[in-house]
Amino acid sequence: MEKKLEIRECATLDDLAECVQLQRDVFALPEVELSPVRHFVVTKNAGGFTLGAYDGDRLAGFVLSVPAVMRGERAFYSHMTGVRAEYQSLGIGAKLKWAQRERALADGVRFIKWTFEPVKARNAYFNLEKLGAMVSEYQQNFYGTDYGTAPETKGKSFGLASDRLFAEWHLESEKVRALAAGQAWFDTAEPVVEIAIMNDWTELVARDPAAAFAEQMRVRAEFEAAFADGLVGRSFRRDDVRPAYLLFGQ
Repeated sequence: MEKKLEIRECATLDDLAECVQLQRDVFALPEVELSPVRHFVVTKNAGGFTLGAYDGDRLAGFVLSVPAVMRGERAFYSHMTGVRAEYQSLGIGAKLKWAQRERALADGVRFIKWTFEPVKARNAYFNLEKLGAMVSEYQQNFYGTDYGTAPETKGKSFGLASDRLFAEWHLESEKVRALAAGQAWFDTAEPVVEIAIMNDWTELVARDPAAAFAEQMRVRAEFEAAFADGLVGRSFRRDDVRPAYLLFGQ
């Protein structure tokens, strides 16, 4: 059941300081990797915005939209979306994203982009099927080798690649408009390629970091080959064993 919250802009310094604290609580990042209050302030003054989901006076989650120019048009880069653990699985992330879309369209912006981990099935389903984003760009080791994700192996830190897919959200596409209106959407075309991933990435990393790295490399190679052939990922199939991205010709 979706929780009724107020979605509003985080405008004051106190609001933005709460966003910084939420990052500490949700992402468990080292302090040097947090977006500080000044980043939020600069983003706002450059034409971006931060939307917060409030449960009374408590910040349950936020989404940060950084102004950008992509393909020669104004756009937003959705740098960060975070929801506190106790509010997750309540539809709050989706509420923030749809509010982000409404605000972007009101500002005359029709395109938003962000990154996500290609090996995480839940994020893939949310981005492609719940929001209607698509993928056509893969970046290797986007943030550098991640030594903090996998457990130590034989007393040594095991590094995983921080590979990322770019979610491309065309805010006025037929699919996005249908989903925004609460309507079902089905792609009638047949996929050209399927790229399967595991259903529980976290479990694989904890159990066998080397196998997880090998899986990253397989997924990377399959995406890069598909994108080199001009294919785009428009759908994601949920499955208890082997969920998969579905890629189509443009």
